[in-house]
Amino acid sequence: MTEAIFIGVVSDTHGYYDPLLDDLFAGAAGIVHAGDIGDYGILARLSVLAPLTAVAGNTDQPFVTANLPLEAEVEIAGLRIIVCHVSATLMARHDPGREGFDLVISGHSHKAAVERREATLFLNPGSAGRARFGQSRTAALVSVKDGRPKARIVTLE
Repeated sequence: MTEAIFIGVVSDTHGYYDPLLDDLFAGAAGIVHAGDIGDYGILARLSVLAPLTAVAGNTDQPFVTANLPLEAEVEIAGLRIIVCHVSATLMARHDPGREGFDLVISGHSHKAAVERREATLFLNPGSAGRARFGQSRTAALVSVKDGRPKARIVTLE
């Protein structure tokens, strides 16, 4: 990635760590895992690459028990970010645009999506775990320029 400042985003690993993430996220200002982690080793590997923010997903009961939050707010590279595994759950409790979030990250659907709603960018990086539901395995890179996020979905092959 040529941008100087970027954030790595991943979700739905379900116990599988793709070694391609090592190079993809190298040099990141931070990494966000949006849940359905499946294995503590994944968090350990990601946290070596950059500061890590992670939330538990609907299949992560052991992580909830270990106090991994279901929702997190964090600032990375000057962006105000909110993360929750299931977008509908987050939207039931928040109005991210009115609350001043620059970036909303969720997972769960295994379908990568990027949508801008006024000043807020909504991102689902898709699933970086083993291929399921006929979907490509993906992650995302969020570049930060002039204080604004721009997301790019990356297919893991």
